[in-house]
Amino acid sequence: MLSPADIERYNRDGFIVVPNVLSQAEVEALRRATDGLVDKSRAVTDHDDCYDLEPGHSAAMPRVRRIKTPHQWDPAYAACVRHPGILSCLKSLWGQNIRFDVSKLNLKSAGFGSPVEWHQDWAFYPHTNDDLAAVGVMIDDIDEHNGAMMVVPGSHKGPIYDHHVDGRFCGAIDPTRDGIDFDKAVYCKGKAGSITIHHARAIHGSAPNTSNRSRRFLLMQFRAADAWPLIQTPDWATWTSQLVSGEETLTPRMTPCPVRLPLPVAAHQGSIYENQRELKNKFFEEPGQKRAAT
Repeated sequence: MLSPADIERYNRDGFIVVPNVLSQAEVEALRRATDGLVDKSRAVTDHDDCYDLEPGHSAAMPRVRRIKTPHQWDPAYAACVRHPGILSCLKSLWGQNIRFDVSKLNLKSAGFGSPVEWHQDWAFYPHTNDDLAAVGVMIDDIDEHNGAMMVVPGSHKGPIYDHHVDGRFCGAIDPTRDGIDFDKAVYCKGKAGSITIHHARAIHGSAPNTSNRSRRFLLMQFRAADAWPLIQTPDWATWTSQLVSGEETLTPRMTPCPVRLPLPVAAHQGSIYENQRELKNKFFEEPGQKRAAT
């Protein structure tokens, strides 16, 4: 359960860090599952339904930047979808009716973990209301040195910025175009077992990992049960199975929110890393350069 101060901070800044949500045993289970999946990637030579690979990946040196839908590959991740501590936090923000969407595990390995350029999740999947957030589970201790996620405070109350290049969606904001002050971005730091919650409209990104420590970060997208997607028609069986708390509804809640559709689709599909390949002006292009300040 979040405190009144936590809720106030989330509503003001668009994100919070909540310590000690997962136990040490739960964190260790996630680490074992992750190590096992990375080891299995030695047999993979290209992106597939499970793996998004770093450049230079090989059997001898496996380099994985994302495990897709990890809740489908190991019960340790699946348990996080309905984790009582996580759901308690979301209920404090939205009430009892919560729906899970999708998960991904972003891996920033020591010394070469890829960056994620500035973006707003809302640009990928607008809904009838904006009670949507991503919950990030810290599988490692995370700080500014090993590629912590950064969020621009208060940006969830602003516009939805253009995530297109040359007329096509690319899943990233051109940092030279809109006058956004990225120096205001704040690192989401914490010990393993902590979680982050960031609003779907908040501007966020992360630098490469140039440290000698890994950064494994499980992200799960949730939404209020009455938030319905604007551009996808949900499969009913899947949609109803994703209700993790409360009651189903056939009445979408409509609230005025800025919307910019992610169409035409990105030239490179598969993950945000692939989408962002087309961005010409990259903020995090060179490791150790152009890092936003706290």
